[in-house]
Amino acid sequence: MEIKISDDFNLKKIIHSGQCFRPKEIEPGVFRFILDENILHISKIGENFFKVDCSPEDWEKIWKNYFDIGTNYKKIRQDVENFAVGKSYEKILLNATNFGAGIRILKQNSFEMLISFIISQRKSIPAIRSSVEKICERFGRRVGEIYLFPRVEEISGAKIEDLTGLGLAYRKDYIKNALEKISSGEIDLNSLKNLPDEELVEKLKTIRGVGDKIANCVALFAYHRVDRAPVDVWIKRAIEFDFGGINIFDIFGKNAGILQQYIFYHKRSNK
Repeated sequence: MEIKISDDFNLKKIIHSGQCFRPKEIEPGVFRFILDENILHISKIGENFFKVDCSPEDWEKIWKNYFDIGTNYKKIRQDVENFAVGKSYEKILLNATNFGAGIRILKQNSFEMLISFIISQRKSIPAIRSSVEKICERFGRRVGEIYLFPRVEEISGAKIEDLTGLGLAYRKDYIKNALEKISSGEIDLNSLKNLPDEELVEKLKTIRGVGDKIANCVALFAYHRVDRAPVDVWIKRAIEFDFGGINIFDIFGKNAGILQQYIFYHKRSNK
């Protein structure tokens, strides 16, 4: 099936933007995305046109929402340009935003994002991807050649020894604590979507090993709280060296999480 997307949409930038760890380019120009039990292959076939291997119904029901097609990212980039006018860091903001044009905030599975970002602590993105894949292979269901990310009930009974050999190190304890809190009902990932941003972040932080950065990553990439801007080492460097110590994300406010993605991607690409 062919689809048309007129807004910013760059598959390679999306998978390298640091927000997802399972999507990948499986062959030149062909990208695979996995959401719950749904698998999508998508490739660009012309200006604003893409080929997808799902039904029209699944594109409308599942993937348009996943790729946040209802949001106008060109308009958001224009908002950044307007925000940047006259500021000492105007050029840096414009460069980052233009460089990141095509990134979209994916609406991902909350359990997968929680476990993935717990793993992300002090790990490179390739190392995170490796550990996430090992978890899928050990606990997830196999569909063809793909292992799905495990559902809560498929991994909730895992003991510390079951989590060894996955490259998790001390993060095993954090994942075990997360599994215990979710299994007991102390943390209901589905009901968290009804909480205001601050309460959502604070509730996530009750899980051992989940601090501000991880909680905000989960809020942004699982619950689509696009006003939340996670601050990791790259963003700290941008605030300190590029923006004169000013947290411009607090000032930018609405869609600060999208601006954060542009700057993170730009900074991590050594631009």
